[in-house]
Amino acid sequence: MSRFNHYNNITTRGYIYRTLAIVAAAATLVFFMPRGRQMNLDFKKGNPWKYGNVIAKENFPILKADEVLKAEQDSLMQLYRPIYELNTEKGETQVEAFQRYFDKELHATTPNAYRDYISKRLHHIYNTGILSSDDYSHLRLSKINGIMVSIQNMGNTLPISDVYTPRSAYEYLVTTTDSVHFQRSILQHCNLSRFVEPNLTYDEARSQSQFDNIEKQLVRYSGQVLAGQKIIGQGEIVTDEKYNILRSMLVHMEGHKQSASERFSQMGGQLLYVLILLTCLVVFFNQFRSDYLQRPRTCLLIALLTLVFPLITYSVVKSSFLSVYLIPYCLTPIYLRVFLDSRTAYITHVISILLCAICVNPAQEFIVVQLVAGLVAIYGLRQLSQRSELFRAVLLVTAASLLCHLCFELIRMSVVSTEAENYDYGTYIFIAMNGFLLLVSYLLLIPFERIFKFTSAVTLVELSNTNNEVLRRLSEEAPGTFQHSMQVANLAAEVANSLGAKSQLVRTGALYHDIGKLEAPVFYTENQNGKNPHDNLSYVKSAQIIISHVKNGLQLAEKYELPDVIRQFIATHHGTSKAKYFYVKYKNENPLLEIDEGFFTYPGPNPSTIEQAILMMADSVEAASRSLPEYTEESIGALVNKIVDSQVQEGYFAQCPITFQDIATAKRVLTQKLMTIYHTRISYPELNKD
Repeated sequence: MSRFNHYNNITTRGYIYRTLAIVAAAATLVFFMPRGRQMNLDFKKGNPWKYGNVIAKENFPILKADEVLKAEQDSLMQLYRPIYELNTEKGETQVEAFQRYFDKELHATTPNAYRDYISKRLHHIYNTGILSSDDYSHLRLSKINGIMVSIQNMGNTLPISDVYTPRSAYEYLVTTTDSVHFQRSILQHCNLSRFVEPNLTYDEARSQSQFDNIEKQLVRYSGQVLAGQKIIGQGEIVTDEKYNILRSMLVHMEGHKQSASERFSQMGGQLLYVLILLTCLVVFFNQFRSDYLQRPRTCLLIALLTLVFPLITYSVVKSSFLSVYLIPYCLTPIYLRVFLDSRTAYITHVISILLCAICVNPAQEFIVVQLVAGLVAIYGLRQLSQRSELFRAVLLVTAASLLCHLCFELIRMSVVSTEAENYDYGTYIFIAMNGFLLLVSYLLLIPFERIFKFTSAVTLVELSNTNNEVLRRLSEEAPGTFQHSMQVANLAAEVANSLGAKSQLVRTGALYHDIGKLEAPVFYTENQNGKNPHDNLSYVKSAQIIISHVKNGLQLAEKYELPDVIRQFIATHHGTSKAKYFYVKYKNENPLLEIDEGFFTYPGPNPSTIEQAILMMADSVEAASRSLPEYTEESIGALVNKIVDSQVQEGYFAQCPITFQDIATAKRVLTQKLMTIYHTRISYPELNKD
């Protein structure tokens, strides 16, 4: 027996299926990978060039530096004047509307001189032009100093300060320089704002044409690189000039379509890269955890967590909208650590990150940050039995990611600059947001458990609560069985801890393994109080009643929606053993009769995990220990050895990943725990009255 079963006789069909799965996964990833003539290079001004010699494959122009181009563009934009069409008819309409309003509403209270005065001013502002507030604000923000006002294809350039807005037009109407004849209070009373509205309309077509003409005057290039020219060599410092040439080369390559040979070469390299990584992952499982390959749901979970983050990363890189540091990659090690084991979690995380790194720039920093974060997640999250454990793990992961990124920043700044403004603060913000997303991931545990039929430690802890309905019923209706289950849970958990098995799993399984006795609790000795109902039954009937608690337990587990992993403990805690008391009684009284052993045999199956084997040993030993006449180390040790050795000889652990050393350790722990439970108390002396 070995700790992990290795399925060496994999059929040819199995190899074909695995090969097809690898090819299909690789094809999917390559299909969504970013492609083009862009080069995934990491270089900064002042740093040494860490790649090989770069030779220009074709001619390309050298772009001007951004700051130079921006200065020239700003200078040319001083000539730009957006064109607005002046609507003169609107002015005439508004003047006539005001005069009608004055004659009807204001003539009785307002001197007639105001009518001509306001009409004259309305003519002036409408002939000059009124811009909407939004247009005026946009021109100011764009630092445009003037506009061209067009009247019947005749243009007139005006400074922005000379053009009215609805607000400035109203202020002009109610402000007077002749305060003797015209008072501001009377002008304000005339409700002049209702006669002020924009009459300048933006002419987009003509304005864009003018803008394009100015743009054509902008020279964006400062020279040219010829095909075959050396751009930079390994170890050379990236100066401002070389940085600009390298940037120009990348822009040129991105703007030109790949040739067929280039596309084939790039896709071939990507496909080979992905195939190598996925093959390494499958070889790892085949070599060390082949048992996982026999479980479809486990394979599906691993495949999902391996592939989903590369696909998300490819989408983010293509969009260039978000940072890859926002993606919660540590979900992979966290979930696989909770549902499977640490080694599987880390190896899968490594492969997933390497699949992502092919399109991330700079790849080195990304790989280091994410792998360190994954290690910290695994170290910081042992079982996830409490919410506080996830919170602590997320804090550690976030802190580790921030520190790793800071290390790279300090290394870069030590070469280029140590000014605080040169630090990449945006990445720190994305890493902090990543931590929040990891916390939210706790909500996904329940759907993951339901879909993939896994059971987390959090669920096991919740099931261990004795206030759960089925356990509460067990304590009330079958108190002896409840106490037996509690003792078995303690014994099994102690053994599991000694063997490095899942103690919380075996503890929870032990609490539920005998719930089938709820159907007829009085037929089990631990719940009897003097009278034994088996006295009036045949041995076969009694055996059938005792054996039925397995089937009844599975029915109750289905009724109370217990996880599959708990149902397996119910089914396997007796394996295919016999109800020996009634079997031996029957055989002794009927030595000449043929016995159908099926009447006395539990339906099984036998244990298939180390946790199920531990429960089988603890259950049998605890039940038998109650019948010992005395509790000494020799008697308890002999009982434990007899029961466990018998189970081994009967082959109940043949399908278990448990070693003989594990069994020896389990026997020693069971003996020690039973000695502690049944220790002899000293008798207290009586006080001598004399």
